[in-house]
Amino acid sequence: MKKILLIAATLVLALSCTGKKAPKALVLYYSQSNNTKAVAEQIATLTGADIEAFVLEDPYDGTYQETIARWGSERQEGVLPTVKPVKADLAAYDVIFLGYPIWGGTYAPPIAAWLDQVDLSGKKIVPFCTFGSGGLDSSVKDLKAKLPKAEILPGYGVRAARLEAMPKEVERFLKEGGYIDGEYARYDDFFEAHPVSEAEAAIFDAAVGTYPMIQAKAVTAASRLIEGGTEYLFTAVDKPREGMPAMPGAPEMKVYVVALDGQAPEFTQVVR
Repeated sequence: MKKILLIAATLVLALSCTGKKAPKALVLYYSQSNNTKAVAEQIATLTGADIEAFVLEDPYDGTYQETIARWGSERQEGVLPTVKPVKADLAAYDVIFLGYPIWGGTYAPPIAAWLDQVDLSGKKIVPFCTFGSGGLDSSVKDLKAKLPKAEILPGYGVRAARLEAMPKEVERFLKEGGYIDGEYARYDDFFEAHPVSEAEAAIFDAAVGTYPMIQAKAVTAASRLIEGGTEYLFTAVDKPREGMPAMPGAPEMKVYVVALDGQAPEFTQVVR
């Protein structure tokens, strides 16, 4: 009963019903393994937006290893794939939901190629992406640098391993952004970070599990109540790896973890 009262006191139901006519929207996306496609279709279904996929002249249709090899070679040579022109008339849309998988910490090469072909000045761009561990923040930063005359709005990202959670998360994201009407629980900010406790360290370790790209130790933790459980924001540092030098890059990372009632904790994204 105490927990129910605490959640009720912390979560405030808000109405995002504005009564305004929704701007005309287009969902444009590139999807390599259908994960981003699933997010794109969910956004289009809920918003009623038009939808179109980017098509390559020479698709990445090999095996995973062949795709990685081709992408690595192209990146080294500074070559981008050729993207066919989209059929949609971009001038007819106020908002463009732009979707992509994260490759190398940012939007995939087909998106980079398309951005070189178009003028999105004055457009509202809503990024969404799928990834293995993270990349939403870094890709949004890159979009802002690439498109200084467009308005890059807050985006949505989901791990490929968490696609089952995506429909509910996308619905909340669209309500928060005012793209669709409806009720949603407005969350408080994270509480102040503190040195990680033994119990919190166990939650962090359980969430990252044996994921190969995260070999880290939690240092601090902050938390907040969400619908159905608790969300944590950990700062963590890389663990030394036997026989390997220290990994380059940021000395700290942020790891977001959700621990829903009755479910094992899982990380939602990593920000390096």
